[in-house]
Formats: sequence, structure tokens, C-alpha cells
Amino acid sequence: MPVVESATERHEHSATGPCALDVTGVSAGYGRHQALDGVTFNIEPGCLAGLVGPNGSGKSTLMKVVLGMVRPWSGEVSIFGREGRPTAGVVGYTPQIDLVDWDFPVSVSEVVLMGRFGKLGLIRRPSAEDREIAAQAIERVRLSHLARRLIGELSGGERHRALIARALAQRGDLLLLDEPFAGLDATAQHDLLRLFHDLVAEGKTLFVATHDLSCVAEDFDHAVLINRRVIAFGRPADVFTEESLNAAFERHLLVVRAGHKTFIGT
Repeated sequence: MPVVESATERHEHSATGPCALDVTGVSAGYGRHQALDGVTFNIEPGCLAGLVGPNGSGKSTLMKVVLGMVRPWSGEVSIFGREGRPTAGVVGYTPQIDLVDWDFPVSVSEVVLMGRFGKLGLIRRPSAEDREIAAQAIERVRLSHLARRLIGELSGGERHRALIARALAQRGDLLLLDEPFAGLDATAQHDLLRLFHDLVAEGKTLFVATHDLSCVAEDFDHAVLINRRVIAFGRPADVFTEESLNAAFERHLLVVRAGHKTFIGT
């Protein structure tokens, strides 16, 4: 059977404090189309968690439900023990890179400063403190030398880091990252993974939607495998079984094991 933790196990795992993210029985969709069906899982604080599944499996919809951008038909979401739409400063978010208008004439500093707007409201202007927080976020992702560069002039890896800096500027302890590895070469992906591990070491919790199953299997602490419903969640080694992967991808997947490494592809 696919590995899915029971309600008792979920309670035991969170007994020392609230989960960073707890999703219970969430169903959601658009019009008559159901994108999520009774999704239930939890993620402990301070871990690097991957959200994986085939195209159309509901990954982006789930992200939007957690952010409060899509209202679920049923079920509950709590972030660090608090239900409802997260308030500013609780969650940082980066959208898919192909949803961003990279031709818009703004600098890296201006993009990252946008991460402070949720705290400012409609009238207030960014303060010196807001600008300092944005500058610290830019430095954290090693883009200070490009702070005045137009965002459209950056490489793919630099663009991803700029979006992560904007999420960091929101000062949330939970970061939701939608397909941050898309379009990156191996070197840029390695650099991004190193940043992720550094952020986790600093106490952040990262929830990363990605198509790169091998990366999650090798480098992540936690995995959530979905296809409209949760197929399995927990440690990647327990989640990425042949049975669970077949259930999620309907056998359109190749799993190769070589020594201690697992290679997963279509």
C-alpha cells in the first residue's frame, strides 16, 4: 500500500509543537473542475519538503490554497498552528518563473522590495527599515552586485534567486516555492539547493513544488506525492516506492536504482 501516515502518527509527530504546515481534508477546484480531493498531510518546522506529482496533479492549486488565494471547497489549512489565510510576514512565496513579466523595467532591488508591500498596505511608502530588509535579502542570495541591474538582464539562476530574495523580504518562516528549478542547468540547481539547505539550517521551512523527483529523493527531508489526492507523504525513501510512483504517475515513469542513488524520469 502507498505510504500515508495515519491521523495518530500525524498527532504524534506534531506533539512537540505546531506543524509548519498542516493540511486536513482539503478539496478545491475551479468551477466544476476538481483539482484537489481530500488532501491531507503535515510538514514539521525546519525541513526542506518537496511537493511532487505529474502535470495537472494540483500542485499549484495546493500552493494557492495554502496562500489563501484559492478558497477550498472543504477542509482546513493551518500554518504554525493558525488556521485561515496567513497574515503578512508568515509565509513567503515565489511563483513559477514563466508567470513573471521579465520585460517589465524594474531593478533587482525594486523587485525584492515588493516583498515588503504586504506589510505596508496601500498608502505607506517603504521605510529605511524596509529597504534594509530588502538589501539583506539580496545579500542573502548573493545578488548584491546585481542589485541595480534590470531584472530582465539576469540569467535564469539569478532570476530564481531574485524571486527567493523577494520571498525572504516578506520575513516568513514558511517559504512556498513553485518550480524553482525550472530551466536551470546543473550548476545553478546545485547553487540553489545549497541556498535551500542554508535557509533550513537557519530555521526556515521550505515547501517546494517541483518536477525533479530525483532531486527530492536525494536532497530533501520530506516529500508529498500527489495526484489530486495525496498518494504518500513522509521521508522521500518511504514515499518514492515503485507502488506509490505508479499510483501517482500511472506507470508513465522510469525508476532506476544504482547503489544508494535513485534516478527517476519519464
